[in-house]
Amino acid sequence: MPSATEPARETIPDLSQKLPRLIPRARPKASPRANRNAGPQTPPLPSPPPIDEITFIHPTRRILTTHDHELFLASPTRTLLVSFIFNVTDSVTDLPISAVSSKPQQHPTITSLLTILSSATSLLEECPPDYNAGSRFGNPAFRTYITALTTHLPTWHLTHFPTLPPGALTELHTYLTSSFGSARRIDYGSGHELNFLVYALCLYRLALLPPPTFPALALVVFPAYLALMRRLQETYYLEPAGSHGVWGLDDYHFLPFLFGAAQLKRHAFLRPLAIHSQPTVEAYADEFLYLDAVRHVNATKTVQGLRWHSPMLDDISGVKAGWGKVCEGLKKMFEGEVLGKLVVMQHFLFGGLVAAVEGMTAGDDDGDDEKEVVVPGKEDEGEERVAEGHEGHKHNGDAWGDCCGIRVPSSVGAAQELKKRTGGQGLRRLPFD
Repeated sequence: MPSATEPARETIPDLSQKLPRLIPRARPKASPRANRNAGPQTPPLPSPPPIDEITFIHPTRRILTTHDHELFLASPTRTLLVSFIFNVTDSVTDLPISAVSSKPQQHPTITSLLTILSSATSLLEECPPDYNAGSRFGNPAFRTYITALTTHLPTWHLTHFPTLPPGALTELHTYLTSSFGSARRIDYGSGHELNFLVYALCLYRLALLPPPTFPALALVVFPAYLALMRRLQETYYLEPAGSHGVWGLDDYHFLPFLFGAAQLKRHAFLRPLAIHSQPTVEAYADEFLYLDAVRHVNATKTVQGLRWHSPMLDDISGVKAGWGKVCEGLKKMFEGEVLGKLVVMQHFLFGGLVAAVEGMTAGDDDGDDEKEVVVPGKEDEGEERVAEGHEGHKHNGDAWGDCCGIRVPSSVGAAQELKKRTGGQGLRRLPFD
């Protein structure tokens, strides 16, 4: 018998057979809206074709109408372009520049490309800009530079790629020349930048640039090309190709932001908002192309603050999901704003390595001679005559339009002219308000 001080023993019920068994909650299915917002997939990259199966053609413009552009967007060539550029982008995921540039030995093609770009940079000394009386518009001496470049490129390609047939060398030479800007319009834009990647794509299809070289292409060769183009923009005040201005990522370039976002995808502490911190940008710009591009944009604007001179970059910096989401968005933007825009793609060149589609308008000479072409208008508007280089789309006479409104002076030119007036002391930062 228990004592009075001993607590009464309670009988603990066995609930094992009464409690319901725990079942893991099923993961919610992705909604159609979520699928629509997912980033574009990277298509498989086809292997290079046998060289004896390629019919080399001097690259010409084939997208001259809306129908031509629609044919291109549904073509294997468009898929090939997306596959190549996205594979190059994916190859630099989480890679700083030093991880690739510090390798003791690069692929021979990478070395050859760097040598060609170095020679093109040295050519600047032979083609000084004309005295332009402080103008911020394109300097006519750029045409002299392009003429000299066109003269030297065939020899440089023959030196570095001696085993290629003449037709292949002609295609390479044409794409590289076209990647430096328009000699007639003295401008440069994302379409010209695209030509440099097409030049690299041609080397891939000639089995000279295998996939293991893609990180070096994006983080060693492309920055060398970028540095040269910035020198050309500063020397000849190349005008932005289009009237978008601050409504784009940059007045001239797109791909540094795409490659740079891939580099930062899973960075330990750098977030999209970091582009607003000048010390952070300066500390990491030499390692990441996105931050380098932001540094360059800031250096060429006389107004301080991304929200004033680069509102799209400012908007992107607010993406809370991180750099992976930024990279997905930039891939979508590349498909929509570069490949998907007739005003950009009407200057694209098709040859044997990057082929046109059956049904496109016959090849148009890619020369700089001014000429008129007839573009079908709406039924109630008849025909419209426009200068070569501006056909294939309607022109709004009451607004700026995408590429045929007023000429856009170079912001780089404005920065350079201000430096001249201030004795090279740099820009005096002025707040917008």
